[in-house]
Amino acid sequence: MPLEPRQPGPSVFPASAPAPRALPTHAPMSQFSAVNGELMVGGLTLTQLAAQAGQTPFYVYDQALVRRRVAELRAALPPGVHLHYAMKANPLPAVVALLAQGAAAVDGIDVASGGELAVALAQGANPQHISFAGPGKREAELRLAVQSGILVNAESAREVALLAQLATELGMTARVALRVNPDFELKASGMKMGGGAKPFGIDVDQIPAVLAQIAAHAAGLQFEGFQIFAGSQSLNAQAIVQAQQNGYALALRLAASAANVGLTVQTLNLGGGFGIPYFAGETRLDLAPIAANLQTLLDRAKTELPQAQLVLELGRYLVGEAGLYVTRVVDRKVSAGQVFLVTDGGMHHHLAASGNFGQVVRKNYPVTVGNRVDSPQRERASVVGPLCTPLDLLADRMELPVAQVGDFVVVYQSGAYGLSASPRGFLGHPDCVELLV
Repeated sequence: MPLEPRQPGPSVFPASAPAPRALPTHAPMSQFSAVNGELMVGGLTLTQLAAQAGQTPFYVYDQALVRRRVAELRAALPPGVHLHYAMKANPLPAVVALLAQGAAAVDGIDVASGGELAVALAQGANPQHISFAGPGKREAELRLAVQSGILVNAESAREVALLAQLATELGMTARVALRVNPDFELKASGMKMGGGAKPFGIDVDQIPAVLAQIAAHAAGLQFEGFQIFAGSQSLNAQAIVQAQQNGYALALRLAASAANVGLTVQTLNLGGGFGIPYFAGETRLDLAPIAANLQTLLDRAKTELPQAQLVLELGRYLVGEAGLYVTRVVDRKVSAGQVFLVTDGGMHHHLAASGNFGQVVRKNYPVTVGNRVDSPQRERASVVGPLCTPLDLLADRMELPVAQVGDFVVVYQSGAYGLSASPRGFLGHPDCVELLV
C-alpha cells in the first residue's frame, strides 16, 4: 500500500509552552538509533522498512541485536552452560534459522508443538539438539518426535506410555526426559510455571513412579534427564539464582531416584526466567551473580552429576529487545479533552502490548512516535487500534511526541510474544508482516 503523507497540524502544546511534567511510564529504550528523528533498524529508517514491508502494520527484528545478545551471554556465562532457544517466544522461520544454525547459533532449540518442531527441522536445527515440552501432546506430535529423534520432555505418565508404544510400533528408540513440576516457584517473576497445582510437568512426588515406568520399557525408551522450569520474566538476579539452586538440589534428589532403577541423568534443563525491562523503574538483569552461581553448580555437577549437561532455556531474553511493532496513525481524535491516536494495527497483532496477555494490572509497554522521537512537542495521548472493543489499547494516556495522521507509532520490546501470541483473525482485519533485517 502507498505510504500516506504526514498531515500538518497544530501542536497541542505550542513551542512557547512547556508540556506537563513527564511521568516515567516505561523503562528507557536505547537499542535503536535515529536519524532526523526517525528510528532505524538494521540501517533502514521506518519509512524504508514500511516500503519494504509493503504495508503497515509490520514487525521488524534486528538480527544484529540478536547476535549481540547471544554473544553477551556466551561471554558472561560459564562455557559449560548450554544455551537453548525457546522458539515459542518468536517462531518466525528466519529467526529460528538465525538461532539454529546462523550467526547467532545457540546449542539447541526447544519447541512446544508439532508445528514448531516442523519449523525447527525445516530451518536446519539438529534433531539431537531439539527438545519438545508442553502439556497435552497429541499422538501425531509424539510420533513425529520419535521419528525425528528429538528429546521429548514428558509431562505425564500417559505421555511416557504413549512414547513406549510408539517406539515399539516404529522400531525406534524414543528419547525422553521428565518435566518436573517443582515444589517451589520463581519469585519476582512475571509468570510462575511451577510450585503448587499446575498443568505443567509431573509433581515431584510422582516422579519415582514414572522413572520406574521408563525403566520397565528400557528397550524402547532412552532416559536423558529432567527439565525444571519454575517461572519466566524475572529481573531479579537473586531470585533466579535461588530458583537455579533449588532446581539443582531437586535434580540431585530425583537423580537418586533414577539411579535406584538404573537410570542416569545426562541433561538437566534449569529453565530460564531471564527477563527484559518494560515498565517504569525496571532495570536490566544483572548477569554476574547468575554466572557465578552457575559456575558453582557446574563445579558441583562434575562429581554429583558427572554425565549431565546443564541447559538454560531462554526465549524472550534472546529476541525480545530486538523487535519493534510499527503501526501507522490513520486518525487523530479528541474526546472529552483526551487525545486518541487511532492506528491501523492493534491488539489483534500485539495482544501483549494491549495488556491482555497475562497482565493483572495493565501497564504501558514502551511506545513512541517513531518518526518524531526527538520532537520537543509532547502531549498526553492514548493509542488505540481499529477494533471495536475498548481492549484494543496500545498506550493509555502516555506522554508521546505530538503525532499526526501518517506518523508511525512504535512499540518497543516486541521481539517476543508478539504476532504469534495474538488473535490475528479477530474481526477480520488485515494480517501483519514480519521482517528480519
